Amino acid sequence: MKYKDYYEILGISRDATQQAVKSAYRKLARKYHPDVNKSPDAQAKFKDINEAYEVLGDETKRKRYDQLGTSWQQGADFNVPPGFEGFNFSNFGGSSASSGGFSDFFSAIFGDIMSQQAQGQSRRTYTNFGDFSQFGDFSSQRTYGKNSSTSQSSKKEENLDIIQNVYLTVEDLIKCPKKSVIISAYQQCQACHGSKQGFCSNCSGTGLEKVTKSLTFQVPKFVKEGQKIRLKGEGKKDSYGRVGDVYLVVNISDSNYEISDYNLIKDVELLPFEAVLGCEKHILTPNGKIKIKIPKMTSSGKKLRLKDLGLPKKDGSKGYLEVRIKIVLPKELSKEALELYENLKKINS
Repeated sequence: MKYKDYYEILGISRDATQQAVKSAYRKLARKYHPDVNKSPDAQAKFKDINEAYEVLGDETKRKRYDQLGTSWQQGADFNVPPGFEGFNFSNFGGSSASSGGFSDFFSAIFGDIMSQQAQGQSRRTYTNFGDFSQFGDFSSQRTYGKNSSTSQSSKKEENLDIIQNVYLTVEDLIKCPKKSVIISAYQQCQACHGSKQGFCSNCSGTGLEKVTKSLTFQVPKFVKEGQKIRLKGEGKKDSYGRVGDVYLVVNISDSNYEISDYNLIKDVELLPFEAVLGCEKHILTPNGKIKIKIPKMTSSGKKLRLKDLGLPKKDGSKGYLEVRIKIVLPKELSKEALELYENLKKINS
């Protein structure tokens, strides 16, 4: 199998802090998420990024990974050293690295840890990205009804929640439509209840099964970057019939605008003569295309503020749309145009 340099995948040094690991992951996950990045290799890079964060974002896995040493190179042939053999996860419900599961390298090194987590013996606690109190309870340990038996409560409870990114546009924030999202996660096998005794055709004896489903949710009004949308009762199930929730972490990505609080910022390109003489431009806004007038002698970087074309506020008003002027050169200039620029140079010299 091939060695994978998770530090190189996230673009960080081996002594990076956990906060630096998280920041690098979030930046790359946004860049290569298949819903945002349509390049052919985006999905493969997104899988590598998630696998790297699964390791480096967990102190236990990171410590074990670091024990492999630094002599390995990305993509080099790799044999598992003694004491590192994990459990082979390549047969999880028929999944493989190519179909969305972890790579063979990951499975060989961390399979035993993942198996323990599936039994509720170990589970990473996710950190909240901001204040999500308006969307409900976000504690990492779930509390169940008073009727739970003593034998159940004595077991260390598995976190049955699923946390996943969701990407919204400016149009989503304004119209608050219903949207669909695909959720995929491993849960305790419902056929053998995670016992792994004998052969279970549902989980191939691993004790875990992969659950993939499409969920529909309503975009909440006034939702912000980093907040979580809770889909109650849509998480993982265990053998006792308990079920977790799905939390969608909001990421706002729109190629047409920058977002600053309730305000939008949009670049408008002008040719030099348009900036000098003034002109009219048609621009796209959340309310459709409008025509704006550019004054004479407009410099690059000048900002024109358009009221009530930003995001809606709780008091019923709206933010503004800021048009930021950017002067660009023509891609090609004719001989006559170059001569005119030469004459202009002489006039102003």
